[in-house]
Amino acid sequence: MSQISQVDFPKTGRARWLVFFLVATGIFMSTLDSSIVNIALPTIMKSFDTELSVVQWVVTIYLLTISCLLLAFGRLSDILGRRLVYCAGLGIFTASSLACGFSPSEHFLIAFRACQGLGAAMIMACSPALLVDVFPERERGQMLGMVGTVVAAGLTLGPALGGLILKYFSWRVIFFINVPVGLAAVLATMQILRAEPGRKSSEAFDLGGAALLAICLASFMTSLSRLGQWGFFSVRAIGLFLFAAICLALFVRIERKTRHPLFDPALLKIRLFVICISSATALFAAFFFAVFLMPFFLMYLVGYSADQAAGILIIPFFFLFVFAPIFGALSDRAGSRLLCTLGLVLLAGALFSLSGISPSKELFPLFWRLGLAGLGIAMFLPANSSAALSSVPPRHRGVASGAVATSRNLGMVIGVALAALIFSTRFEAMSQGSTLKNFTPQLADAFISAFSLATFWGGVIALAGAAIASLRGQESVRRKAAKG
Repeated sequence: MSQISQVDFPKTGRARWLVFFLVATGIFMSTLDSSIVNIALPTIMKSFDTELSVVQWVVTIYLLTISCLLLAFGRLSDILGRRLVYCAGLGIFTASSLACGFSPSEHFLIAFRACQGLGAAMIMACSPALLVDVFPERERGQMLGMVGTVVAAGLTLGPALGGLILKYFSWRVIFFINVPVGLAAVLATMQILRAEPGRKSSEAFDLGGAALLAICLASFMTSLSRLGQWGFFSVRAIGLFLFAAICLALFVRIERKTRHPLFDPALLKIRLFVICISSATALFAAFFFAVFLMPFFLMYLVGYSADQAAGILIIPFFFLFVFAPIFGALSDRAGSRLLCTLGLVLLAGALFSLSGISPSKELFPLFWRLGLAGLGIAMFLPANSSAALSSVPPRHRGVASGAVATSRNLGMVIGVALAALIFSTRFEAMSQGSTLKNFTPQLADAFISAFSLATFWGGVIALAGAAIASLRGQESVRRKAAKG
């Protein structure tokens, strides 16, 4: 069977940067949407008169859908080509954004966010692989550092723009702004990527493996997200965890036997790749303890308005915007081990310090803590992504790209679920059964206790990730081996 392992684009000059511009547009759109939605959660909760356990699914279902489908679409892009998958993803994401804006209830919003996650999975699965295909290895760290800048720009503009929208308009507008950007991106994709072959490989798509993996991840993350309502030892929680384990075992068995697996088990023998994926999951899980809880802290406890809270939440993303290209270029020469380990240590320090912060409108205590988190993430992301994608053979870059994105979104889901679980359990215990929906200033002590406990455990997860990151092997040897 013939296979074209890389995109058939010119590798120099204008074409390379046109591809970067296209990918940057898709990344910017998806990250902008994510950060805007986070700042709007308290407003959405009040608009639909619902509970924290329900509104968390506006974030969770989006990340859950992405996590379940990223590897499948990464593999599909290896077979059908990046252009088809990427363009279809942009279209689905844009249409779903429009539907989210018109949602009549929280349940419709959650359903349309799942559709939005489907489109985002197609975009994210292709993005790193498209860039790695057209940029030489010596420039990948710097290029992925620039991607980090684009991510930071979307995440930075998101809270600021979201705050302004919430101040003057309905929260629904935060979804509508995706529509013109998405339509423009679809048209650009059809032009810029028109040189790519329509089909990249005659290999079969592993539909059974894709279905089992999706069911496994959905069962695991649904159970994790519902532990607060079901209880740790409830029949439903234990049953779903066991079901997820059975699906995982069946998935591994199928992948070992099928001729063209969704995820080649041989990739798990690449130490650098496995550690990159594991440490990235830990980083995003830890960081999303803060991302999920900080809007509630700033608006409910400190008393900031939505636009003021949005301005403060820009801080970590501003640091990511400034420093990601610098650390990305440094990783091309110094490797990823030290940068990734130190980045996670800095994030842990930021979260531990947040666990002891007092509610105050004084900006400096918030600035240096959130800035430290942003610096740690900027240090970690470009180095880790470059190492992960350079450690695998070119024919596996699509699925490796999907695995990198899966680790990011899986970490986010775990972070949101655990943060909500720890916070809600402590808050309800301290407030004699009250929920955040019924928050009053008299419940401030319960809020502080719950916030402190949750961010402390976020720091523990970051430290565990640092320990994992420090175990990565000699990169230069493994990268040479990956070229074969």
